Amino acid sequence: MAATTYVKTTQDGRLVEVIDGQLCLGGQPEADTLVPLIEHPNRQAIQKAVPGATHMAGRVPLRHDEAAIAQGAMDTTRRAFVNDPVAIAERFRKVIWAKAQAEGVE
Repeated sequence: MAATTYVKTTQDGRLVEVIDGQLCLGGQPEADTLVPLIEHPNRQAIQKAVPGATHMAGRVPLRHDEAAIAQGAMDTTRRAFVNDPVAIAERFRKVIWAKAQAEGVE
C-alpha cells in the first residue's frame, strides 16, 4: 500500500499529495524534490502569478507550510528507503543503467 500524505488541493480541485516519496498532482508524479523559489530560474514570474509561493515542485507552487508538509513526507519515505536492502539494490540498478545509457547503450 502506498504511503500518502495530503499537501493541498489546487484551485481546479486536483489533490497535491506525497505518494511514496514523490509529490503528485492529481495522482500523477510531479516532482521528487522541492526547489526554493529563490533558486528557481523563473522566480519573478512565479512570484507575480502566485504571491505566497516559497517553493516549487515541478509545476506546483507551494507556500512555506505546504512545502514543510511535503518535505517532511518525502524525508520520511527516504529514511525508510535508505535502510532497505532491496531499495539499495534498485538504486544501484538504476544508476548502472543510467550510466550505460549515457555511454550509448540502448
